[in-house]
Amino acid sequence: MMKTLLWSLLCCAALLLPDARATHPLNAGDPRLISAQSYAQTRLNGRPPIRTLNPEKTDSQCMSRPLDLVFIIDSSRSVRPGEFEKVKIFLADMVDTLDVGAEATRVAVVNYASTVKIEFVLKNYFNKPDMKKAITRIEPLAAGTMTGLAIKTAMNEAFTEESGARPRSRKITKVAIIVTDGRPQDQVEEVSAAARASGIEIYAVGVDRADMRSLQQMASTPLEEHVFYVETYGVIEKLTSKFRETLCGLDPCSIGNDCEHICVNSNASYYCQCRIGYILNTDNKTCSMKQVRAVVVEDPCKCEARLMFAKQTQAALQQLTAKLADVSGRIERLENIVGRI
Repeated sequence: MMKTLLWSLLCCAALLLPDARATHPLNAGDPRLISAQSYAQTRLNGRPPIRTLNPEKTDSQCMSRPLDLVFIIDSSRSVRPGEFEKVKIFLADMVDTLDVGAEATRVAVVNYASTVKIEFVLKNYFNKPDMKKAITRIEPLAAGTMTGLAIKTAMNEAFTEESGARPRSRKITKVAIIVTDGRPQDQVEEVSAAARASGIEIYAVGVDRADMRSLQQMASTPLEEHVFYVETYGVIEKLTSKFRETLCGLDPCSIGNDCEHICVNSNASYYCQCRIGYILNTDNKTCSMKQVRAVVVEDPCKCEARLMFAKQTQAALQQLTAKLADVSGRIERLENIVGRI
């Protein structure tokens, strides 16, 4: 009996030993850790529900700072049709996350493979439903992976004032988010450096077989905040919450402000306004009631009427005075006659 129990324990240990030997710690930034986490979530949650892009559905938006945002998406042959649909769902989720509008965030999409196609530019759509409908119409280009050419096209054509980018004087942040699953077939380091030097902040998202070194060459610094990796396109939408934290800063007005009446968000700061009937004081915080100066404007018709009335009254008084003088003279003559009698 004892031998049988001991033999059973040894067999169990032998079965568990390979897994124990294969287990090793991963650093927080190791892409394999993200892959492991994604795989574990898939195992625990089962097959993720199939999502389709619904242009009419809009989620709650954050108070993002105004951006000129260009998505640069890889649609080469390695991206299967179903995977490309997940990229489009990711784009739609990102649109829902942002505060889209002419004076808020403007969005463009650059699609690339061996060639580059600008699907729509920054000035095309200023509302979410129309923008999401445009995303549903995007088709993959297939063939190669000319990532450097796509970055150059975005810099020289998508981020121009002619395409809807705000002037440099407006100090609107320019952001490019690159999504790719392969190794670029052209050079990306120099063109990415030129894009960053022109004021474009670059985020690089790698999927599956993406080359980590290329992602790091493209992205802005610090790399730990601008380079992301996911195991499959099936979990790319999970990055939406990460970008929400990055692009949707805290609402300065909600944090606390000194405005007496109205607080207005302005990029990463705020300014104060006053309600109607008040003006902003020199401290740019408090308000004072407007001083209303009363100006009396005489009606010309009324003036003429008053003048006519005055003339008529004066004439009547003169007539009355003349009559009184006549009566007074008669009374005086009567008194003289009575005195002689």
